[in-house]
Amino acid sequence: MTRPTTDRSRQLLLTLAFGTAASVATLYLCQPLLPLLSQELHATPKTVGLLVTVTQLGYALGIFFLVPLGDVLNKRKLIAAKLAALFLSLAAAGLAPSITALLAAHAAIGIFSTAAQDFVPLAADLAAPEKRGRVIGTVMSGLLLGILVSRTFSGLIADHFGWRAVFFTAGALIAGVAGLVAVLVPSREGKAQTSYLALMRSTLRLPVTYPLLGLASLTQGMLGLVFSAFWTVLSFHLAGDAFRLSTSQIGYFGLAGAAGAFAAPLAGKLADRRGPFFNIPIAIAITFSAFVWMTLLPTALLSIIAGAVFFDMGVQMSAVSHQSIIYSLDPGARSRINAIFVSVLFVFFAIGSATGNALFVRFGWPGLTSLCLVSCAIAYGVHRLAAFRARTTAQPRPALVRTT
Repeated sequence: MTRPTTDRSRQLLLTLAFGTAASVATLYLCQPLLPLLSQELHATPKTVGLLVTVTQLGYALGIFFLVPLGDVLNKRKLIAAKLAALFLSLAAAGLAPSITALLAAHAAIGIFSTAAQDFVPLAADLAAPEKRGRVIGTVMSGLLLGILVSRTFSGLIADHFGWRAVFFTAGALIAGVAGLVAVLVPSREGKAQTSYLALMRSTLRLPVTYPLLGLASLTQGMLGLVFSAFWTVLSFHLAGDAFRLSTSQIGYFGLAGAAGAFAAPLAGKLADRRGPFFNIPIAIAITFSAFVWMTLLPTALLSIIAGAVFFDMGVQMSAVSHQSIIYSLDPGARSRINAIFVSVLFVFFAIGSATGNALFVRFGWPGLTSLCLVSCAIAYGVHRLAAFRARTTAQPRPALVRTT
């Protein structure tokens, strides 16, 4: 990180990680609440499950249409504007009188929580090249912690103060993040000088210019499908006859998954040392193995806890490695590259939540785990194609082609 002092650098990095965590956490507040919302808003499980899908689709749209602006606008001002809109969206969710209003509020939450993805390329911009993997790993730890701890946070508050308090409390947290951004994040102007339409056209051309971007997005997208399907279905599985857990008990499972965040800095260091392709097959194997034992032991609580820990480690390890790859493709287009990568990822998240929910309703837990195992196998196949292309094609950064 660029820094006047080491302490200032540490404060800045922690602010970026915390801002990422708080922003992305708003996407997942509803997940442990789904059974409760079904009861209180008189909606079917299938309908309340759409809250997850709508939020993720909103996030994908926000990523694609708003995150590229980070290459042309002042990044700090862009983040501040999104945080303000996110605060209002959370207030609307807390006040929602019906499931329809709550769905609309969640679409807005999805769009403006993309502030999380403005922090990540900003961190990459500020990092020294030899430390970029570690910096991205730290910020991505914040991302995963935000995703997973949000479930614990949501479940605990809902059990004690009701589901509306979850969104009001999250809004207050976002206001605090906005204050930290104003004080600690440096002003950083975009590097590109172009119109919005030209910017979007150049964004759409990036997967053609850099085929590794498309392949990395597809590989991580298949693992994202696994991630989303699991966490969408888990609350219904744990609230069912096999476990009969409360909303706050379900929320504690976020802590189990949060252990996976500790894989991010390690993955970043390995990416710096061995090249990012070294990590990815290991990550996919860890994820696949976790779902094998959750398939074999579907009603053993320790099996589900261990599975959440290890599969989240695998998904996070893969995400950091893929971002190390794509951020090295074109330093002047990092926000646009991130827009492609994350919008594809969240389209797969939306597919995962909808498909996982549908398969769980029809086939139970085996339907969910079968989907996840197949997705891991496809992810490995696409990764092998990416690794082959990296070995046989000249890339903008030679370090990308190191593989085993």
